[in-house]
Amino acid sequence: MIFLAILFLVTSILYASVGFGGGSTYLALLLIWGVPYFIFPIIALSCNIIVVSGNCYNYIRAGNLNFKLLIPYLIGSIPFAYIGGTISIEKSLFEILLFFVLSSAGILLLLNFESYNDKAESYKKIPLFFSISIGGLIGFISGVIGIGGGIFLSPILFLIRAGKPKHIVTAVSLFILINSISGIVGQLTKHSVLSEVMHYWYLLFAVLIGGQIGNFLNLKIFSTRILALVTAILVIFVATRMGLKIFF
Repeated sequence: MIFLAILFLVTSILYASVGFGGGSTYLALLLIWGVPYFIFPIIALSCNIIVVSGNCYNYIRAGNLNFKLLIPYLIGSIPFAYIGGTISIEKSLFEILLFFVLSSAGILLLLNFESYNDKAESYKKIPLFFSISIGGLIGFISGVIGIGGGIFLSPILFLIRAGKPKHIVTAVSLFILINSISGIVGQLTKHSVLSEVMHYWYLLFAVLIGGQIGNFLNLKIFSTRILALVTAILVIFVATRMGLKIFF
């Protein structure tokens, strides 16, 4: 289990460095390690909350929060993340869904990592209905699987040029935080799992440390573009590892 904690630490460092929580990769690691399936989402969402809380604090303190960009996506995501969290699915279906989530997220991030250094000044005003719908769809998928959804929202916002990179990264971090809280509330309607989760307290501690390191790397050392590229490679690697486990 020490090696699993190290992997959680490394994952949280990479994801925090680009404003993400790492929920999808935590889930994949838990699956590979044979942790009891019914506590997957609670552990992953709890790790998300721990990691992105530090990001949110630093980004907001730096004055990067744009409420107009964030709110429509939250309006759609919060109720649907809760609804998704209340739904139980079979482990075999969960594995397939997680594989496709990881694969698509990794590819999207790989295709858009250059956007983190975007210097353009013109951005598009996104229709309210579209923003709320996207938020609702991501929220529902996130709630069912047990992720924060930022790894989908971020590439979409960059693709549609919804705002400046610093505003997008901040909005995504807050989206993950609030979405993860809503998802946990939904998950807790299915099982009494808190006592089981506490057996894995060391994973929560590992991501607490990793989140702080990742945020420091982002702010002080490496460019976000390079960190996004490394994170995309990590996600694709884990997705490949999962695919081999599921299909072969």
